[in-house]
Amino acid sequence: MTSTGERIQRGFLLPYAEIFRDRRARRFSAAGVIGRMPMAMLGLGTVLLISARTGHYGVAGSVAASGSLGAALCAPQIARRVDRFGQRRVLIPLCVVFVLAVTGLVLAVQLGAPDWVLFLPGILAGASMPVLGPMVRARWSALLAGSPRLHTAFSLESVGDELCYMVGPAVVTLLATQVHPAAGVTAAAALCLAGTLWFASQRDTEPPHRPQLAQEDSPERPRHTPGSRRFSLAAPGLIVLAPVYVFLGGMFVSVDLSTVAFATSFGHKPLAGVLLACWAFGSGVGGLWYGTRNWRSPTWRRFAITLALTVAGVWTFGTVPNLITLALVQFLCGMAIAPTLIAGYSLMEEQAWPGRTTEAMTWLSTGIGLGVACGATAAGFILDAFGARWGYVFAASCGTASVLLCLAGLRRLAGPPPAPGPDAVP
Repeated sequence: MTSTGERIQRGFLLPYAEIFRDRRARRFSAAGVIGRMPMAMLGLGTVLLISARTGHYGVAGSVAASGSLGAALCAPQIARRVDRFGQRRVLIPLCVVFVLAVTGLVLAVQLGAPDWVLFLPGILAGASMPVLGPMVRARWSALLAGSPRLHTAFSLESVGDELCYMVGPAVVTLLATQVHPAAGVTAAAALCLAGTLWFASQRDTEPPHRPQLAQEDSPERPRHTPGSRRFSLAAPGLIVLAPVYVFLGGMFVSVDLSTVAFATSFGHKPLAGVLLACWAFGSGVGGLWYGTRNWRSPTWRRFAITLALTVAGVWTFGTVPNLITLALVQFLCGMAIAPTLIAGYSLMEEQAWPGRTTEAMTWLSTGIGLGVACGATAAGFILDAFGARWGYVFAASCGTASVLLCLAGLRRLAGPPPAPGPDAVP
């Protein structure tokens, strides 16, 4: 006889079991998680590699930041080409360039090259690192088009992102400190190569591309025609969501750095990783729960509510008296993070112009990356001057800015999705 706990567990996992009945879905989702690990390993691995060789954290952090900026600038353009020419044609040469760039960075460090030389492979590695998250979600969109389980799949992928950020930093730190300073970035390159090639080889689930978009943007074709509807953005809502996600990225990195400083002020710096793991674990739990629900409220409303809840929780971080309380508060606050990100990706899936879904979703990842690169610098100065609690205030202020931008653009987010047809494509 089945116990009550077993029935609850089966009911909770049933939506995920449904989306994984298709063996193809299991394969490309697993490959996507492996190929996404470098996004949580490359930056930290770069810092550990360069600092171990040169002893300078300033140069190491600058090289890592330059890689983040390279990714922010190039990822949307790469995603646009994925929508035009297909995932396989773009991913295979891209991951090869990434591996060569990481190899060049390792060689430059080991050979004692001048500091400025390190920036060249650092930028190239960040710019060429495949951003598989939006591409995996694009496959789910094609596989579950019109299905109410699409948000379940997006929830699963957000949990996969959190898993990468929980496991990746720990693995790269262990390898770089216990094996060899270059072992961390080398492992990131190996995981990228294995996961990306496995993902790209699965042609049966690759979403259809739109080669005609390449013709429409060719020099021979007029860029503006009378009476045409032309949009430079991949989705109308990006004009709101892109800056919202920039401030979210600033909030996330400020919380990370402030948590390290907060734990250090209590004399327990190693516990900072545990605290941030509580935050990520709460996000994973929230994402799994979110994916089991059949939501009736519109996506834009869910995004606004979960975003406000996340920011409200961050405002409490600077008021906690000790590390135990902070761990509990971060876990509870984290439960709203994954639902916020899931709703944002769902909005882009709904609003993206035909043939530009990957590009639209990639802009959100780019926004967070840009916010991380800029927010880390600002938060660092604030932590040095005023301490951890003011770092949390800065993080919450970034979050508040994202909420205000979201509220100001609700009409744009609540707009109808693009109608299919020839006039819908720019």
